[in-house]
Amino acid sequence: MSIAQRNNIRMTGSGTRAAKRTMVMAHGFGCDQTMWRYLTPAFEHDYRIVTFDLVGSGSSDLSAYDAGKYNSLEGYAADLIEIVNEVTDADAREPVVFVGHSVSAMIGLIAGVRSPGLFAAQIMVGPSPCYVNDGDYIGGFSRADIEDLLSTLEGNYLGWSSTMAPVIMGAPDQPELGVELTNSFCRTNPEIAQHFARVTFLSDHRDLLPRATAPTLILQSSDDIIAPCSVGEYMHRMMPASTLNVIENTGHCPHLSSPAASAAAISAFLGTLSL
Repeated sequence: MSIAQRNNIRMTGSGTRAAKRTMVMAHGFGCDQTMWRYLTPAFEHDYRIVTFDLVGSGSSDLSAYDAGKYNSLEGYAADLIEIVNEVTDADAREPVVFVGHSVSAMIGLIAGVRSPGLFAAQIMVGPSPCYVNDGDYIGGFSRADIEDLLSTLEGNYLGWSSTMAPVIMGAPDQPELGVELTNSFCRTNPEIAQHFARVTFLSDHRDLLPRATAPTLILQSSDDIIAPCSVGEYMHRMMPASTLNVIENTGHCPHLSSPAASAAAISAFLGTLSL
């Protein structure tokens, strides 16, 4: 199968400058590329926008899902490198900005370290390199918390989705977004979701942070149950080319619940770069 079919790649926008610029956007756990719909209009005039579904999510080709390949985020990072190479002209040195939400921020981190120069810049929305507290590092959860979460998810995925999705979304004044995230979780194949959740919540990529060379915006919500401010502050200390921007937002999906503030933060960051 083609890479475009495997990951359900979609492209919009064209950019206005002579040098083509591309923005590749990757969704988080339990989501799909439609979650970017409030953010993409802000950038379609200046960038060619590439969205896609992680294998096992959305309208990706589920026959491509291999539990062995995707037993770590490395498998998704390999796919991302293929996607970028598929949609860009490497010989033209086309600038690529990667925008990753949540776990996809770490997928982008891995891809950037594995393939230096792949990205001209990275935007990490609600990222976390490690969810488990470890000594002075505050990831937001104890190991027991994560094991309980995974046990509940694996025992009753639909029930877990209905309970947790609104909490993860936050946005108490926009309950329809919680419903949307719940429905997105429930559309995901339960076995794949359970596996992906275990890979996501037990991963630890703190060692890669100092090796990230591309200018990076860490975009964080002021109140996020999944990625607390302590995580963003830690990442900013550890990443030599990072900028931290905390926007006023409750929940883990500011690109949905606060798209204007998210777009403004991203635009301000990109405006400091020569792309």
